[in-house]
Amino acid sequence: IDLGKTNEPNHVELGRKDDAKVHKMFLDHTGSHLLITLSSTEVLYVNRNGQKVRPLARWKGQLVESVGWNKALGTESSTGPILVGTAQGQIFEAELSASEGGLFGPAPDLYFRPLYVLNEEGGPAPVCSLEAERGPDGRGFVIATTRQRLFQFIGRAAEGAEAQGFSGLFAAYTDHPPPFREFPSNLGYSELAFYTPKLRSAPRAFAWMMGDGVLYGALDCGRPDSLLSEERVWEYPEGVGPGASPPLAIVLTQFHFLLLLADRVEAVCTLTGQVVLRDHFLEKFGPLKHMVKDSSTGQLWAYTERAVFRYHVQREARDVWRTYLDMNRFDLAKEYCRERPDCLDTVLAREADFCFRQRRYLESARCYALTQSYFEEIALKFLEARQEEALAEFLQRKLASLKPAERTQATLLTTWLTELYLSRLGALQGDPEALTLYRETRERFRAFLSSPRHKEWLFASRASIHELLASHGDTEHMVYFAVIMQDYERVVAYHCQHEAYEEALAVLARHRDPQLFYKFSPILIRHIPRQLVDAWIELGSRLDARQLIPALVNYSQGGEAQQVSQAIRYMEFCVNVLGETEQAIHNYLLSLYARGQPASLLAYLEQAGASPHRVHYDLKYALRLCAEHGHHRACVHVYKVLELYEEAVDLALQVDVDLAKQCADLPEEDEELRKKLWLKIARHVVQEEEDVQTAMACLASCPLLKIEDVLPFFPDFVTIDHFKEAICSSLKAYNHHIQELQREMEEATASAQRIRRDLQELRGRYGTVEPQDKCATCDFPLLNRPFYLFLCGHMFHADCLLQAVRPGLPAYKQARLEELQRKLGAAPPPAKGSARAKEAEGGAAAGGPSREQLKADLDELVAAECVYCGELMIRSIDRPFIDPQRYEEEHLSWL
Repeated sequence: IDLGKTNEPNHVELGRKDDAKVHKMFLDHTGSHLLITLSSTEVLYVNRNGQKVRPLARWKGQLVESVGWNKALGTESSTGPILVGTAQGQIFEAELSASEGGLFGPAPDLYFRPLYVLNEEGGPAPVCSLEAERGPDGRGFVIATTRQRLFQFIGRAAEGAEAQGFSGLFAAYTDHPPPFREFPSNLGYSELAFYTPKLRSAPRAFAWMMGDGVLYGALDCGRPDSLLSEERVWEYPEGVGPGASPPLAIVLTQFHFLLLLADRVEAVCTLTGQVVLRDHFLEKFGPLKHMVKDSSTGQLWAYTERAVFRYHVQREARDVWRTYLDMNRFDLAKEYCRERPDCLDTVLAREADFCFRQRRYLESARCYALTQSYFEEIALKFLEARQEEALAEFLQRKLASLKPAERTQATLLTTWLTELYLSRLGALQGDPEALTLYRETRERFRAFLSSPRHKEWLFASRASIHELLASHGDTEHMVYFAVIMQDYERVVAYHCQHEAYEEALAVLARHRDPQLFYKFSPILIRHIPRQLVDAWIELGSRLDARQLIPALVNYSQGGEAQQVSQAIRYMEFCVNVLGETEQAIHNYLLSLYARGQPASLLAYLEQAGASPHRVHYDLKYALRLCAEHGHHRACVHVYKVLELYEEAVDLALQVDVDLAKQCADLPEEDEELRKKLWLKIARHVVQEEEDVQTAMACLASCPLLKIEDVLPFFPDFVTIDHFKEAICSSLKAYNHHIQELQREMEEATASAQRIRRDLQELRGRYGTVEPQDKCATCDFPLLNRPFYLFLCGHMFHADCLLQAVRPGLPAYKQARLEELQRKLGAAPPPAKGSARAKEAEGGAAAGGPSREQLKADLDELVAAECVYCGELMIRSIDRPFIDPQRYEEEHLSWL
């Protein structure tokens, strides 16, 4: 029957004219090979591709009752070695080929040889069923049934011996019978069914329909002695059996076996033995004949004398979980309701209650944590049973299943778990016999605190957990939890409270948090100053030295040399290595130098330089600090940086005259101040030290001082012999100066005479203009309009020169030029005749400048120098040849 065209069945004529009828038919798993057994002990073979009925000569005389197909080697063209069971109890091995030859071509039955005979108590018995399979480990097995017995043949085929078929498997039972199961009741026939989950896989379960009922069990290919396991016999349902309505066939599915009766099909659950389906057929179809299962697709087929039926199995396992649940097989129940959350919750709740009744409290807690049962109810159950460990397991698993938004529940659970662990640790701590249990509980508690899954919740409720730890006095776990939460401030504070300062510093150095250093440095520096300063130096620029100054100030107030030296060591590191420029740091270093290391004070000041804009300390603060501690040389240096040279010299004279001389030479550009400072030094040397020789040496050191400047400082009783050489030198210097002045006067007189002579010559100079000469700007004849002639040889029209000069003049000169042009245009033209000229000059004199004066002023602006050779051209060297505003217009004009 083509399933695509069910109304058009394909009829095959057997070609028989005798009275032989079809006894049984056997179709292989590929649907290619069909065996038809006739009541006349003949067997016919039909291949799907050939559609030709071919008799099997070697099989003649045998009434075939069962066939065991070779699922491993069978193909569409060949069956491979197969097993054939007959009504005489014999098992044969045969092989069929679909190849068709000519008239004398090869027969389809390649061979047909006997292997074994099945016996019952009365002798040979018909082979009702034959099943040949191969296990996953390579072992082969054959299960054969008679009316009352089920036989097992188990063996391993030799390597490369597939062509030998089953002979080796049965040869092992030549000397002794195979293992079998026997039941006394008799239907007159039996049938075996296998359940295979996937094609070409090993069968998982079997069902044997015999007289006493259905023997059902699992097939375990790994067992050495028997394949059958978990066997049990399900009695036939009421009204079914040998004395009533005998079953005709059986089909096995995953959870049911279907019994075929003459008028109905009954489905029985393999788990409970209860009938779950009764399907009655109408009489018009005739009595049911047989029912089979397609081993390739798993489809079920039943047929009567007039029709063929197909059963659809849909969601067979939908209610299996309830059956397993009633059997307390919770693992299987969960497996078959995994995709149904409501059913899974029911199974878990039932399993949890079952474990609780069995006093398996930990398993119960794990199951309760997965259910949607009321939290309070479950927690109270464990509390009433005094099972704190199971309660902790339940709380911990509930905590792991919380969502990020459930912060309140997470805080409650973490706090409760912490309290449970602490209470248990407290109860076990004093018991020496429970030391191992105490250690295990402590490890579980620490694992809970350090769990990455709970880190977010623990961090959110860390304050309450710390309070719990403190209330139980568990300082060890308080520190452990603070480290996990990275709350190093609490850890360091704990170490400081217990005077474990080195441990506190180790925590600070390991985590390198600047804020913690700023907070705890005032405490640590009192006890471990050297180690703390080493840690500061190791962190380097990560620390802000300004925030460490308060700790150093409090520490160094004791005044001891060691305290000051540690502060100086860190400040020097900041200044010399880190290059700090902060004024507060440099000022504090100055104060430390002034108090503890005066020798380093002056070296630091000199290293900082003498420029007031480049030093990083406060000059006034440094001056006051040095004065308070009496460091005069340092004060002198600060005065020099402040450019207070008089004060520097005054203070230096109290220390060292040579230092004062160095200060007096500093104002190099102010000779008067230098002279004044040197006079201070001279007066000090003469009046304070009364040393004439030193005063004269001072006079020789400064060329600005003269003997007459120093003489008023000497007392009246000093004789002139002391100043003879100085006076003579001074007189010689004056004489030389007078000679220099005379020579300069003579040179000035000669220069004035040369200038007068040049002026006389310039008055007589002139230039010649030829008729063909042209203007240097417009290139038109020069004589056509008023013009200017310069000594360099350039000639310009007056208006051309005006246009060339105007852009280069400053704004105020351009305004003056426009004013002169306006006045010149408004002035009356020169009158002809002497009388009118005099009148015009008189009128101009009375009303304003004359026309000639205006022209002279105009010439002074325009013709003071040649526009091409004078300074105007030099100043315009950076001016572009083309005006930027007119560049685009000029550029387009060239295109």
